[in-house]
Amino acid sequence: MRIRTTRALACTAVLAATLGVAGCKDTTISVDGPSGGPTDSASAGSGPVASNGRAVSPLDNPDGTRTGLAAITSAADKAKAVALIKKVATKGRGPKTGYSRDEFGSAWIDSAPGGVAFSHNGCGTRDDLLKRDGDDVRYRSGSKCVVSTMKLDDPYTGKVIDWTKTHATTIQIDHVMPLSYDWQMGAAHWTKGKREDIANDPLNLIPVDGSMNESKGDSGPASWLPPNKQIRCSYSVRVAQVSLKYDLPVTSADKDMMLRQCGG
Repeated sequence: MRIRTTRALACTAVLAATLGVAGCKDTTISVDGPSGGPTDSASAGSGPVASNGRAVSPLDNPDGTRTGLAAITSAADKAKAVALIKKVATKGRGPKTGYSRDEFGSAWIDSAPGGVAFSHNGCGTRDDLLKRDGDDVRYRSGSKCVVSTMKLDDPYTGKVIDWTKTHATTIQIDHVMPLSYDWQMGAAHWTKGKREDIANDPLNLIPVDGSMNESKGDSGPASWLPPNKQIRCSYSVRVAQVSLKYDLPVTSADKDMMLRQCGG
């Protein structure tokens, strides 16, 4: 059964400050979630699972250009997932000193220098992701990039969200490996260009219910997992894919949790 929900969020100064935008400009949906204490959703229920039939397993989507985050269910695929996660390196979190969103470039630029998918195509990263994962996508008059309305099968909650740009924060773009987490795990020592790449790489980006992005904050899998239990292995694989692509470790606790989600 598909659950349809429409959420209208008021434009408040607090929300604007949290998202790092001025007022209610719709040029940005999300940055990296708030820096405050994240909610641990590891024991949340799975809820209904939405599916538009287009979602793809991360095992079949190594560059993040295809839609969604389909569940990994077969024993063979779970074994592949475990083998992939085992390749991820571990280390402790470094200090957050010096971190700011600006260290990863302006939000949703089309000019990431490392040649990540969708870059330099004339559209901002945010709209590229909405187009990738949305159904019934419509564009602002006169634009081939700016999405004005769409429906999203949200993998994190299993709900269908009817979205309009006038309530932009109902859907936010989650950095699977949050930028603050990246900074603490090694990105503080990267070039600005490499940080811009990971901030705009579709492999690291998923449009989701806004409250999920906010509850996650900069948590790793040990302290936050999607409430939809059926995609937790897929989520863990996506974290592993980003980690391996950017040679970016995770904490030992995060790796252990990722393995557990896939039966490892």
